Amino acid sequence: MPTYQYEAMDNTGTEIKESIEAESEAEAQQLIRDKGFFVTNITEQQKKKKKKAAEKKQGGPKKKKTLSLGKVKAKQLCTFTRQLSTLQDAGLPVLRSLKILEGQCKPGPLKNALDGVVEDIESGNTLSESMAKQPKAFDELYVNMVRAGEASGALEIILQRLADFKERAQTLKKKVQGAMIYPVAVVCVAGGIVGFIMYYIVPKFKAIFEGFGTDLPKITEMLIAASDTVVNYFYLFPAVPIGFWLFLKVVKKNKTGEYIVDFCALKIPVLGKILQKSTTARIMRTLGTLISSGVPILEALTIARDTAGNAVFKRAFDNIYAAIREGETIAKPLGEAKIADDLVVNMVDVGEETGALDVMMYKVADMYDEDVNTLVDGMVKLIEPMLVVVLGLVVGFIVIALFMPLIKLLNDLS
Repeated sequence: MPTYQYEAMDNTGTEIKESIEAESEAEAQQLIRDKGFFVTNITEQQKKKKKKAAEKKQGGPKKKKTLSLGKVKAKQLCTFTRQLSTLQDAGLPVLRSLKILEGQCKPGPLKNALDGVVEDIESGNTLSESMAKQPKAFDELYVNMVRAGEASGALEIILQRLADFKERAQTLKKKVQGAMIYPVAVVCVAGGIVGFIMYYIVPKFKAIFEGFGTDLPKITEMLIAASDTVVNYFYLFPAVPIGFWLFLKVVKKNKTGEYIVDFCALKIPVLGKILQKSTTARIMRTLGTLISSGVPILEALTIARDTAGNAVFKRAFDNIYAAIREGETIAKPLGEAKIADDLVVNMVDVGEETGALDVMMYKVADMYDEDVNTLVDGMVKLIEPMLVVVLGLVVGFIVIALFMPLIKLLNDLS
């Protein structure tokens, strides 16, 4: 019996897209009207598939995609997830929701990804399967949570949790970036001014001092030597940090090198603590979200491990994964890994005993997020006076070094 794909409207004006089996198109239309729907379009499904196959074979009309490079921005994905969860909560079909959001998107990676998702769903794939084919937009965490939502029949709830998770991560990232804007801007401006003085001003004083024909103080000789270095090797100042960054990139291509670099990063005063706590918060929130969504614990650990972004944490979670496969709990290998405080280990242990592991992990994540906020605020307050002191010493050194020969010359003349 042929299957007909139809579009119709109900008494409230809501658009409906479904399929129905009937002997003929006239019978199909009658069956649809019997449901109380008004038919706006109807097509035999087999013919539709043949038409699509013919178009594909002949290179027929396809939805034009714009050229785009890079991945989808985190902020854009947060907005999309929140909007999709809202549309699902309102009861709209998934395909209809995606088409609405795709139509609102500006040309770019997300619009191209949604085009592909819509095409795959129309071909019969599930939402999670379609999203898995678009890794530039939807990572493994996203796809697995959507798959869990489909399996449990609570996709709108899972999308809300995912939107909350993405928004929290984005808020923390913005806070850290915003806190670093002021000190970075001050260092760049001050560095530019000092560089200008050393490259243009000090050499002019050097020529004047040479005309005096007198011995210069040691502090002035040091300043002139530093100025000569800047003039002769100015290209090294941008090259050294860029070269160091490239060196770290090459080293991190090797697993051992990556582990050493990440281990050293965790030992940096203040910054290492912020990195350790923010990574722990992200992993715990990821695990809590996955577990509460019904994802199996071993699969959740694998996904959380990949979101760590630090080789030390990845190796620790490899050991935790192996221990759980052998029948251990999470708390014991987590404590042995030394990547989290004793308080975190105890909270995870309590969560396993009470059956509220996801709730405890959320609490750990919230607690560490607050700690990160406090550390970031403290670091910014510490950096500001340190910058003032350092810049004052540099400017004072330059002023004293330039004026001491002049003072000596005036004394000699008098």
